[in-house]
Amino acid sequence: MGDSAYSDGRAAAVRLEEAKAAGCITQMDFARAGCITPAMRAVAAAEGQDAEAVRAAVACGRVAIPANIHHASLAPAGVGSLTCGAPLSTKVNVNLGISGDLADEEQEWRKVDVALELGADAIMDLSSSGKTAAFRRRLIERSPAMIGTVPMYDAIGYLEKALIDITADDFLEVVRRHAEDGVDFVTIHAGMNRRVIESFKETGRLTNIVSRGGSLIFAWMEATGNENPFYEHYDEVLRILHEHDVTISLGDAMRPGSTYDASDAAQIAELIEIGKLCQRAWRAGVQVMVEGPGHMALDEIAANMKMEKRLCHNAPFYVLGPLVCDIAPGYDHITAAIGGAIAASSGADFLCYVTPAEHLRLPDADDVREGLVATKIAAHAADIAKGVPGARAVDDRMSDARRRVAWDEMFDLALDPGCAREYFVSAPPANEGTCTMCGKMCAMRTVNQLMEDNVVDLGL
Repeated sequence: MGDSAYSDGRAAAVRLEEAKAAGCITQMDFARAGCITPAMRAVAAAEGQDAEAVRAAVACGRVAIPANIHHASLAPAGVGSLTCGAPLSTKVNVNLGISGDLADEEQEWRKVDVALELGADAIMDLSSSGKTAAFRRRLIERSPAMIGTVPMYDAIGYLEKALIDITADDFLEVVRRHAEDGVDFVTIHAGMNRRVIESFKETGRLTNIVSRGGSLIFAWMEATGNENPFYEHYDEVLRILHEHDVTISLGDAMRPGSTYDASDAAQIAELIEIGKLCQRAWRAGVQVMVEGPGHMALDEIAANMKMEKRLCHNAPFYVLGPLVCDIAPGYDHITAAIGGAIAASSGADFLCYVTPAEHLRLPDADDVREGLVATKIAAHAADIAKGVPGARAVDDRMSDARRRVAWDEMFDLALDPGCAREYFVSAPPANEGTCTMCGKMCAMRTVNQLMEDNVVDLGL
C-alpha cells in the first residue's frame, strides 16, 4: 500500500471511530455521517460498484445492508439499487426451521448445508415450535449468509403463554432477544393496523389472510380488541433494532394468497401504511426492506413492483415468488420462479425461494435444493435483463466451454455442479467429447472439426 492509500485508510478509520463516539451504530447512521464502513466496502467490491455510491444509497434507504453488530461470521450483502439507478444483484433467501409436526433439527442442518453450498444470500429461520434460541444462535455463529427471523413465530414457544395472554411488552421482549442473538433482519408485520383490518373486512377475500404472522396478529387483535402491538409500539421496536443494527423487513400480512386476491384493497391499504412506516424507520436510523406478494397473475407483477417503489420511497423490495398461478402444488418452485424473474427484472431486489413442497408439507433438503436453484435461476435471469454489471460473464464462459466441449469447465461453471455432473455420467457416451443426446451428430463437435479443417465422419 502506497503512502497516499495508507493515509486515506487511516483517515477513514479515524472518521469511523469519531462517528461511533458520536453515537453511530447502524449502517445508515454511518452512511449519513459520511463514513464508508467495511460492510459498504465489501458490498461495493462484490458488486463491482463504487463504495461512495453504496454509501449514498444506504444513507437514503435505497440499499440495505442487513448486518447485525453481533453477527461475526457475516459476509455483508447489499439489497436494493444505487442512487444513480444502478441495480445491485438480486439476492435470494432460503426459508427453513423446526415445526411442531417435524421437529427434526438434523434435517434443518442438512437444509442449511444445501443453502450455503449453493450460495444463498440469506437464510430465514422460521422455527415455530419449542425453544428455538439454541438453533438460531448456532445458525448465526456459522453462517456467512445474512440471517432473518419472524419473532412473532417464536413468541408462543419462548414465552410459554397462550396467544391471548401475551402482552405488547412480551412481543417486544421476543424482538429484543432475536436482536441480541445477532439476527440481521426481522420480519415485523407492523402495517396491518386497524384501518387495514377494516378495509379487509369491508371488501372481503377469497383466501382471507394467508400470512402466518399476520394471522396470529389478527387473532390477537380480534381477541383483545387492541391495536396491532407492533404498530402501536413501533417506536420502541425501532429503538431495539437500532441498538443492534437489525434491518426491519416490513412484512405484508395482507399479501394475496391467490391470484384472485392480488392487488386488492387490503393489500394496497397495507402497502400505504408500510410506506409511512419506512420513513419513520429511516428517521430512527434503521434500515428497511419491504415484503411483497404473494400470488399474482403475470400481467400484474410489473405494475406492483413500480407501485411498491413509489409508495415506499424506493425501499428495497423483497418478494415471495410471486406465484403466477394457483394450480401447481408440487411444482410451485416453477410458478414462483416465473413470477420471480418478472418481479426482479421489474424492480424487486430480493427473492424468497419457494420449494416444490409449498402448500403441501415442510420441505426436506432435496426440496430446498430444487427451490433454491429455481429461484437463483430467476434472480440471475433478471440480473441479465436489468443490466447488473458482470451478470452475463459466467454465461459467456459457459457458452465458450460448450463450444469447446470442455465438460469439466461446464460442470464447474454450472449453478449446481453436482447435478450437472450426475446427469452427464449417468449415461456415458460412446464417443469421447459428446453426450448421449446427439452422439457423433453433436453440432459442437462437427463444426469444431470443420473449423480445424478435419474430415467429419459421422459413421452413419
